[in-house]
Amino acid sequence: MGIKEIIGLGTDEKTQKLRDEAPKFEHVIWYKDPGLRTLIFYACVLCASSMGTGWDGMYMGVVQNFESWNDFFDTPTGSRLGLLVALYQIGSVCSIPLVPLIADRWGRRPSIALGFIIMAIGSGLQAGAPNYATYSGGRVLLGFGNSFAQICSPMLLAELCHPQHRARFTTVYNCLWNLGSLLVSWTCFGTSYWGNDWSWRFPAILQGAPGLAQLVVLWWIPESPRFLIAMDRQDEALDILAKYHANGNENHPTVQFEYRQIRDTIKMEQAADNSSKYIDFLKTKGNRYRLAVLFSLGIFSQWSGNGVVSNYSARLYINAGMSSETDRLILTAGKTILDMVVSISCGLLVERLNRRFSFLFSTGGMFITLTFWTLTCGLSEQHQAAGSNNAMIFLVWLHGVFYSTCWSGLLIGYAVEILPYSLRAKGLMFLNMAVQVALLLNNYLNPLAFEAWEANEENKDTGYGGNTWRLYLIYTIWVLGEVMFIYFMYVETRGPTLEEVAKAIDGDNAKVANVNLDKVEEEVLEKEVGRIPSIEEEVHEMKANKA
Repeated sequence: MGIKEIIGLGTDEKTQKLRDEAPKFEHVIWYKDPGLRTLIFYACVLCASSMGTGWDGMYMGVVQNFESWNDFFDTPTGSRLGLLVALYQIGSVCSIPLVPLIADRWGRRPSIALGFIIMAIGSGLQAGAPNYATYSGGRVLLGFGNSFAQICSPMLLAELCHPQHRARFTTVYNCLWNLGSLLVSWTCFGTSYWGNDWSWRFPAILQGAPGLAQLVVLWWIPESPRFLIAMDRQDEALDILAKYHANGNENHPTVQFEYRQIRDTIKMEQAADNSSKYIDFLKTKGNRYRLAVLFSLGIFSQWSGNGVVSNYSARLYINAGMSSETDRLILTAGKTILDMVVSISCGLLVERLNRRFSFLFSTGGMFITLTFWTLTCGLSEQHQAAGSNNAMIFLVWLHGVFYSTCWSGLLIGYAVEILPYSLRAKGLMFLNMAVQVALLLNNYLNPLAFEAWEANEENKDTGYGGNTWRLYLIYTIWVLGEVMFIYFMYVETRGPTLEEVAKAIDGDNAKVANVNLDKVEEEVLEKEVGRIPSIEEEVHEMKANKA
């Protein structure tokens, strides 16, 4: 194996074989196709769900700059501030176990709708809170509802999209976290001139607005064809695939291939009694691998130093000697724009870049920038070295660029790819559980670290005498461990269809239907395609044959 293969630029033998065997679907141009134009619009609406998490993460970082917010809550610090920020994650952790139960029983759409409604209620409570307790309750509800939207939206997105567009949309989905951050950054910049409680209450009201707007459109968004087939509603599933992927032509080769592969794969999973138990993640080597990667994705995405910037940017810039509230808000908003442009650009290139290379490039870049970030922070705090504070701010921005090249998008995109349908809802539950627990610890422990290592009150404006460089050193060492884990554990998934990626992980044991696109096209031409019997009957027949 050469250096290109080692860093993910070459061709992994197993994945390359799957890529070569992958069906060559008819190329489509979405803006010339009525069905795809509608589907692309629905996909964009689903992508907006990611804005909620970005909005809250940046909101809690920015409002700490407001004197009115600090006066209202008596300038919370340490564990009190950490708890206030972490309540969002506490709410999310509480609701995460419920999401797969509802998503697999009643569908993706009802789960998303429930999440939006709960978030709207939480947003109202947070905005109109007369005291600390009500504000805290609103934050818990926001987090509780967000889990439903954050887990089910990317699932529905991946299961609805045309094969040609799936990877781009599932990758760009999480990149819109930055759009939520950007909107709240500039909203707060504008309201900062109001000088009263509405400077932080108004952005809190807007936090529930995107969900309510999506709720209206959700009425017309179709249900997941994979969910419908699993519920033995295959006629509806075929109608949806035909309507949005081929303008109503049920006998189109792409539609028939998707329908047969999804249907036969789910049938195989159900025949093996392998579709509804959490213990399944521990039964096979492939599933244990998936579980390890899911937890690593969730933890690494939050413990790479990015949490310090998003939730505690005010403290970070103050420690760098930036005392102007306006300057700090402009820096925060500017960084968010850069991160959004980089993440979306890289997300749109996802089909051209190997996953392993993207992860290694991004995480390796963060390790290098964190190393110099720690060094410049130490020089600034201990020696007030000329220009070290400006260099530190530059490195904070560069760190965000490296993070955005991969982690903003592939966090969700890669997780969706490695999970088969039967484990997708539960797998994304584990991913989000890891994310929220990591955020919870981040948001609670980082303020304690700042409190312990910040400069004393006399030198607060310059940061002189502080030791916050120790916090960044911890992150630097941790991110080096991330690079090692990714190098040894992450497999390449670019190329195969959503169902066939399982072969890259499970090998010959993968439960994937063997559907040949050329054969499907021949049958379509010969007009031999018809409705297939009930999936329950065929599952029963498969079990009987095994017996």
